[in-house]
Amino acid sequence: MTIDIEKALASNAWPFNEAADLVKRFEKGPPEKGYALFETGYGPSGLPHIGTFGEVFRTTMVRQAFERISDIPTRLFAFSDDMDGLRKIPDNVPNQEMLAEHLGRPVTSIPDPFGTHESYGAHMNHRFKQFLDSYGFKYEFKSSAECYKSGLFDATLLKVLDNYDQIMELILPTLGEERQVTYSPFLPICPKTGRVLQVPVVNYDVDKGTITYRDDDGDEMETPVTGGKCKLQWKADWGMRWVAFHVDYEMYGKDLIPSAELSSEVCSILGGVPPVGFSYELFLDEKGAKISKSKGNYGISIEDWLRYGTPESICLFMFNSPRKAKRLYFDVIPKNVDDYLTHLGNMERQEEEKKYANPVWHIHNGKPPKYDIPVSFSMLLNLAIACNPENNSILWGFISRYAPGATPENSPLLDRLVGHAMAYYEDFVKPNKRYRAPDELERRAMEALATKLQSLPEDAGAEEIQNEVYTVGREFEFKNLRDWFKALYEVLFGQEQGPRMGSFIALYGRDETVSLINNALDRSEPKQV
Repeated sequence: MTIDIEKALASNAWPFNEAADLVKRFEKGPPEKGYALFETGYGPSGLPHIGTFGEVFRTTMVRQAFERISDIPTRLFAFSDDMDGLRKIPDNVPNQEMLAEHLGRPVTSIPDPFGTHESYGAHMNHRFKQFLDSYGFKYEFKSSAECYKSGLFDATLLKVLDNYDQIMELILPTLGEERQVTYSPFLPICPKTGRVLQVPVVNYDVDKGTITYRDDDGDEMETPVTGGKCKLQWKADWGMRWVAFHVDYEMYGKDLIPSAELSSEVCSILGGVPPVGFSYELFLDEKGAKISKSKGNYGISIEDWLRYGTPESICLFMFNSPRKAKRLYFDVIPKNVDDYLTHLGNMERQEEEKKYANPVWHIHNGKPPKYDIPVSFSMLLNLAIACNPENNSILWGFISRYAPGATPENSPLLDRLVGHAMAYYEDFVKPNKRYRAPDELERRAMEALATKLQSLPEDAGAEEIQNEVYTVGREFEFKNLRDWFKALYEVLFGQEQGPRMGSFIALYGRDETVSLINNALDRSEPKQV
């Protein structure tokens, strides 16, 4: 599918902006390796999570945008740092006591606590690949342990050894005094224990390609830096990898900006060109604090999100404002579901330049599906609030009357939305309903609204109904019409916020709404003012 490159770049969509920056990298000619390389990273000490998804998805969007404006082929490496030693045991894995016996060893050298693979790292790598495959990502998996042990990194590791002093001079000033004493870019794998050691290097020999270190027992040991006998510390490892693979583009969280800057200098010392980088903001929890595993505030999992919202809504959340800190909590899901549907509906009538800025264009790589969804997700939630459904068929009864011809069979996306709405209602809305009694003014206004609804013609649409709701609010001289609508939401739905009443009544039914009003008024005495 061809695109108008000038209009795509003029759209100012951030994936195209990033792709344009990468194009500049090749102004003097295409890469010698024959392709532009994108890389993402994964730490296999824990299970893949929503942040893992976000980094691969965002990188994929930039890759897709680059492929639209450049003829240079692309590849994406999904790199697993499975040579890293296990420092802390995640809370969500079994056999914690067994894992505790292997702390400090590379995750690929630790037995699988799940009992399904040859090692802990192999299990996590399998879950990682399965995770990416389930979303249709196109990538090539790379294992750190395999790269080290196969010799793929050997030539670059020898460059690190050759530039040992310069790299030490670069990194030591960034460390605390205690860490400076034991720091070396090389971490030997102890032949006695199999653990990744953070110990002082007492000597190195460029000609032999070895380091000499003092192990935990105080013994001096000489080992090659090649062949998987050592791995590099994180910042040196990142820069080395950029050189070894000739990485052209990589994203990272805002918290890793200092690491990326230092790794870029390591890359340059080794004779490489640092990749084009993009730093994204970290997520916030429900209280607005930065999500941190060490603090125990994990936000929500991708499995949680998919219980209450569509995969496309996660993609939209990741697309929007990647350099802005955003709350990652359950209450953001409904808005992202509806916003995705709105963007999808806008695609066909938008001018070409605006289409390139539409998130849906990037989510679907320029080929968005066509859906006719007559009811928004928020309206489905409000419908559930009003009728307290026991199952999906009750909601479908209202939908079928509102949109004749719509069925679960011919509207599968709408049927999924009904299921998500039911789950969200049961878990978050129903337990938190807080109905209040109306005051005397509100009671009289609601009684008047019920009367007006009964007198409307059968074919009255959402706009006509909405106008009548406004008219009642004006007739009873509410100081602010927002107070009138807020009263409707709190008295009828037990919520501080609610739907556009005209659209809701058209969906729910006028007779049903009259009953809803009468039942709300019957269950409470007037609130005194």
